[in-house]
Amino acid sequence: MQIWSIMGSTSTSSPPHVVIFPFMAQGHTLPLLDLSKALASRGTRVTIITTPANAPFILSKNSTHPTISLSIIPFPKVEELPEGCENVNHLPSPDLFVPFINATKLLQQPFEDVLKELCDCDSTIPIGVISDMFLPWTVDSCCLFDIPRIVFSGMGVLPTVIERNVSLHVPCISSLLHSEPINLPSVPFPLNKTDFPDFVWRGDEKHPMLPIISEIEQAEHNSWGYVVNSFEELEGDHVAAFENHKETKAWLVGPLLLHDQSKQDLMNSGSKDVDQKQFSPYIKWLDQKMEGVGPGNVIYVAFGSQSYMTDLQMEEIALGLEMAGQPFIWVVRSRTWVPPVGWEDRVKERGLAIRDWVDQRGILEHPAIGGFLTHCGWNSVLEGLSMGVPLLAWPMGAEQGLNARYTEMGLKAGLMVLQERDAKDDPMTVQHNVICDSVKELMRGDQGKKARERAQELGRKARQAVEKGGSSDKKLDELIECLTLKTRIQGRPADTKG
Repeated sequence: MQIWSIMGSTSTSSPPHVVIFPFMAQGHTLPLLDLSKALASRGTRVTIITTPANAPFILSKNSTHPTISLSIIPFPKVEELPEGCENVNHLPSPDLFVPFINATKLLQQPFEDVLKELCDCDSTIPIGVISDMFLPWTVDSCCLFDIPRIVFSGMGVLPTVIERNVSLHVPCISSLLHSEPINLPSVPFPLNKTDFPDFVWRGDEKHPMLPIISEIEQAEHNSWGYVVNSFEELEGDHVAAFENHKETKAWLVGPLLLHDQSKQDLMNSGSKDVDQKQFSPYIKWLDQKMEGVGPGNVIYVAFGSQSYMTDLQMEEIALGLEMAGQPFIWVVRSRTWVPPVGWEDRVKERGLAIRDWVDQRGILEHPAIGGFLTHCGWNSVLEGLSMGVPLLAWPMGAEQGLNARYTEMGLKAGLMVLQERDAKDDPMTVQHNVICDSVKELMRGDQGKKARERAQELGRKARQAVEKGGSSDKKLDELIECLTLKTRIQGRPADTKG
């Protein structure tokens, strides 16, 4: 086996060293890259573990940080996956998600080879490994080398608590009616069964994700702690319930994307990156809209890199955006959808459809943006709210329904696109008139105005959290100190087991 290591400059003073192992999906990788830079800015050395096909993306994000290193291990070849497919975003079908997770288990031996190499040199022994929740086997590897394993997941605090509560208090959720409210302890708003992942509310006891979830939960109980991409002012009231469920300490250190906007990071950034962002076609388009219709009048539409839509649903979105009469930027992920005849000509003065990759954060922070139609993955929720942008929530799967309900009813920083379901419990196509009305309410209605004010308030609190002396800034320092001293908070023993 061959292991490549692309190393930055090192210091003779042997700074604390943390290993970070992201799951191979953009939504899981990006926040951990932000965390890497936040740690590096504090003088911590970071080694990121990844595979060959994912390395160029990671290098493009971390090339300005000399204390961040990259160790590349080969991705295994398995029959179920297309050759060269090393990232969930490149899977041709969502049905391959479970085979992909199972394939990552074959990375365990190469990962342990990296840990052994690091531990054989006194100056590079890691004080901890932060690995994604979908890599639960890393806890066993860490125990072999007496290195604390810290879990990272892409979920928020309250959605995680809710999922646990429903398994305890609503064991027969599949038998409930769609309209029947679910009231859970410590959750200040009612839920519907379809707010939960499909396999939960359908009662599918043979779903292939269930064994994986069981492995994840077992690994969490044996891990040293939990790093959460959230902040005290947003979810501090729910941390105690989270720690009680996970049986371990949780550090809320987000929003991680805002750490990346620190003054030091801007000093390290080359002018090339700034120029690329400034002169990208969609940013120039937004600049023009600022001059024409003023701030906060464009709605940004994007559903993440793993959402799958039918061509029929894509057409309804196109017609709904046209009917709403609101300026929009729409990131189109479909490879098969063709716009209705004449649609592009009809909307060209106020709409921009993009099929390429975009800098979502750069779009959301632009003053022309006043709303975000999103699938409500936790990253997108945080990115929108951190920029003070209210959300129009349209969940597509996983825990996104919980995030959407939380954003609307808990945080009051967004609205929901109403989705109906047929008698078979399958989602029905959302009609263009529903999309139109939802967009108009968010961008021009009274409810949308209230959501915007609340989102702007949360955006201010998010920025305060990562500033010097803020809640997340302190938690990150605390995490480094605890790992360095190998001490646990709240009287927990100083070992690698939970």
